Amino acid sequence: MFPEITHDDVFRLETERLWLRWPRAADADEIRRHVGDPDVALMTASIPHPYEAHDADAFITSARLENAAGGGLHLVITPKNRPGDAIGLVSLHGADRRGAATLGFWLGKTYWGHGFTTEAARALIDLAFGITSLDRIVSSARPDNSFSLHIHEKLGFRRMGRGILAAPARGGDIEVELFELKRGEAHTLFGARRPRFPST
Repeated sequence: MFPEITHDDVFRLETERLWLRWPRAADADEIRRHVGDPDVALMTASIPHPYEAHDADAFITSARLENAAGGGLHLVITPKNRPGDAIGLVSLHGADRRGAATLGFWLGKTYWGHGFTTEAARALIDLAFGITSLDRIVSSARPDNSFSLHIHEKLGFRRMGRGILAAPARGGDIEVELFELKRGEAHTLFGARRPRFPST
């Protein structure tokens, strides 16, 4: 899905306030501290609670392997003035034959309310529509997760109704709001909308 430019762990994205970079082994404690908070973990389908040290290590290994293979892109969110501090994550993964990939994100509770997740997700969406052949990005959120619902709205996602999502970390299926963002509809930071040229 992603081209070679993203396959090396020196790759990073810059936004106004953030650096987005590959997760690394040194991030394990910080990741575990943030997603160990039930207010973060329990709103996701895949983050176990309690979250142990081996869970963070396994995630970092898996994310790096997928990044290196180009099958997805998982980037930790770090403040520009503290690029060693992983305060959250934004990712695109699971591209299918219909040209869709899934957006996922979380942010440490200490940092809620500052627009960091929206800023990070916009940058990743912009990159994806700029350098991949993806036609759309899909996502989901629990109906009671007002934080996530608001982020989807700010990013320009359209609600597609409710559905059921497999949530192994929650012990079974959960009901979610389904979202879709097509190429050219993103509310991006860097103008990801590709120009339309008149036919000649």
